[in-house]
Amino acid sequence: MKLFKIFLISLIAILVVSSAAMASDFGWTEDFNIQAQSDPSGFRARLATRFKIGNVQIDAVLSNVDEPADAYLMLRLGEMSGKQVDYVFEKYRHSKGKGWGALAKSLGIKPGSEEFHALKSGHDLNGGNRHIEVLYSSNDHGKSKKKGSGKK
Repeated sequence: MKLFKIFLISLIAILVVSSAAMASDFGWTEDFNIQAQSDPSGFRARLATRFKIGNVQIDAVLSNVDEPADAYLMLRLGEMSGKQVDYVFEKYRHSKGKGWGALAKSLGIKPGSEEFHALKSGHDLNGGNRHIEVLYSSNDHGKSKKKGSGKK
């Protein structure tokens, strides 16, 4: 009986630790959503500036997702993969519930790659990516750049 209790406690501990580890992959999205919801017009302006898109595109993306972070991630995945947002959205709809990692993989972004690590690490709106590399802007798809390391 004691062995069973030890096994059960160990199993519960493993499940709790693994759940926390998986949730932390995109844990930055919780704070991101709170900030975006507290300043919706500022968030829209940051999206427009960062992704060089207009209000119509922002409305289309925001109206088709549950959270502001989802909109950012869809736009970012489109940018990283070189795919149109409409295509990313269709993939998102069909794989909803499988997670952002599965969606990224279906778009050709390999788990463990620099791009994927950058995506999991945070966002790059207003330097919010926690000083992690900002990868794949629309002008340099396929090349990485460190923030502030441009040639002078």
